[in-house]
Amino acid sequence: MPANGKHRRKKSTFLTRGLVAAGTGGAVVALPLIGATGAHAAEQAAPAAASGAVVTAAAQVKAQAAPAAQTAAPKTYSVVAGDYLSKIAAEHDVAGGWQRLYSDNRQVVGENPSLILPGMKLTLGAKSTAKAAAPKAAAPAAPKAKAKVTQKAAPTGEQTRASRSTERAAAPAAAQSSGSTQTASSGWVTPVAGGISTSYRTAGAMWSSGYHTGADFIVSSGTTVRAVGAGTVVSAGWSGAYGNEVVIKHADGNYSQYAHLSSLAVSAGQSVSGGQQIGLSGSTGNSTGPHLHFEIRTSPSYGSDVDPLAYLRQHGVSV
Repeated sequence: MPANGKHRRKKSTFLTRGLVAAGTGGAVVALPLIGATGAHAAEQAAPAAASGAVVTAAAQVKAQAAPAAQTAAPKTYSVVAGDYLSKIAAEHDVAGGWQRLYSDNRQVVGENPSLILPGMKLTLGAKSTAKAAAPKAAAPAAPKAKAKVTQKAAPTGEQTRASRSTERAAAPAAAQSSGSTQTASSGWVTPVAGGISTSYRTAGAMWSSGYHTGADFIVSSGTTVRAVGAGTVVSAGWSGAYGNEVVIKHADGNYSQYAHLSSLAVSAGQSVSGGQQIGLSGSTGNSTGPHLHFEIRTSPSYGSDVDPLAYLRQHGVSV
């Protein structure tokens, strides 16, 4: 029997009802729009926040760098009596040693690095900006040598302590040239075979003593150095600006000194004969090049010097 003419109504599914409800209420549409708007705002805010962080970090770095720049300022040292460049460099840990200290302060020190005076202001670890000192009145010129020396004189590295107040008469010391060690019948000899680059009592405004206290022999590093006469070794070792040195007491009560040696062959208390090897020449201590600094003294200490070449001539050595 056929149906009563009723039409079966089609049921709505959950999905359909949901969409209708969403379409009717408008909540689903509104919520995605709100979410999208928030995300867009976050995207715009992110670069601004990052930019602010960079500015803050840069300000912190600049603030930290300011104290560092202030602490990096170079130190200044005032020279006192008894100072020499290698001593100052060692005591203040100057990178590069006395050579760096001299290079940075050359316009203050002058041409000879061994000649520094009390009161000089030296910068430690940085280039000096001080103006060169005004030239002093020229000291009396030393007597000119009759014989010419073909080698160029090299600055020496003697100690720059004040000399004794007692004045000594200076005998003219001519620059000599010799191809071999000169030996006298008395057993006395020259300390090395070589010419003289800087004579005894050569005047110099930068020397605290006012003059050169010995005679510098022109020799290359490693040259044999000999005792000029028989005697007893008083000291053999390191002596500040003189580097490695040997001091020998002779029978007449005088002392001979040999400085800037690269190595020593004798020790204190040892007896030596004239011509005996006592070491090798070098450039140790406050020295700018290989040479032998030779002195004759009336005591074992600095400041009691006499003319070393005249002394050797008195013992029959031809120099």
